[in-house]
Amino acid sequence: MHIAIIGAGLAGLSCARELLAARHTVTIYEKHPDVGGRTRTCETEVGGLDFGAQYFTAQSDAFQKRVAAWRRAGWVAPWSGKLVRLEDGKAQSAGRAQQRLVGVPGMGSLAGHLALGADVRLEQRVNAIEAHGDQWLLSVEADTVPIPATAGPFDAVILAIPSDQATLLLEAAPELGAKTAAMQMAPCWSLILAFQDTLGLAYDGAWVQGGRLGWIARDASKPQRRPGEHWIAHSTPEWATEHLMEDPERAREKLLKAFHEITGSAVQPVYSAVHRWPYAQALQPLPGVFLWDEARRIGVCGDWFDCGLEGGGRIENACLSGMALGNAIA
Repeated sequence: MHIAIIGAGLAGLSCARELLAARHTVTIYEKHPDVGGRTRTCETEVGGLDFGAQYFTAQSDAFQKRVAAWRRAGWVAPWSGKLVRLEDGKAQSAGRAQQRLVGVPGMGSLAGHLALGADVRLEQRVNAIEAHGDQWLLSVEADTVPIPATAGPFDAVILAIPSDQATLLLEAAPELGAKTAAMQMAPCWSLILAFQDTLGLAYDGAWVQGGRLGWIARDASKPQRRPGEHWIAHSTPEWATEHLMEDPERAREKLLKAFHEITGSAVQPVYSAVHRWPYAQALQPLPGVFLWDEARRIGVCGDWFDCGLEGGGRIENACLSGMALGNAIA
């Protein structure tokens, strides 16, 4: 079959690899200029930094086997940074933890490896899906083309995008659309900071209790990263929801102030920027692993399925969902 996949995050790329291994023809459409979704590495004037997903763990046997292969290939490596919990500026033990892994030399590099050999159409946004007999046509928009183009026909279509975006494209499959519409995803603001000198903090990452920020991490503490005092901070879902449409400069100022307060450091950064993630985390993961309409050959996968794990929104959920849907079709 000739299959279209919308979204080149880890769910879409994992699905594509299973389909390609089964000798299907796959075309992937991605609206951003690079692959990876929320694992993308942000290229800045101070180097590439992980401004989205910070690390991942492996709970299930299936994902542990996949991760073991990635480690042998040199795609990922353990992160042994010291992580704590911060409450009222005081660091407390984060307790016993699973092994945490990261893509090397950046989180986005993992998606780059998974995309090798795949037909990925970057900076192409799918605006609509239309039935064409027993096949599908896509309406595709690109900045380099003045009007939307029609792509296809495809024998099957996979949506590997946030549930809110999937719902908008599922008018031709209302049963699936009703299920994705029931999902709620929370936003997040990321703050990227670079300092000339070390802040002298006794930890490499922290979950923050209370306030605007929920997470901070020293990016250079991860393996094979560019040296330097580079920090990433993530807002809480609650703050991001309240300030979703905040002016980016104002959001930067507020989050930088929060960073100074929780770290106790008044050192000003030499570089700072923010990025808004509208669909960062599933508030209540959808039970199951994927959605698939066998009769119409249209399906959905993503990190917002629970995949039998506790919680959602993880890299493991994304990969398991994509792999399972790809295998079901193959």
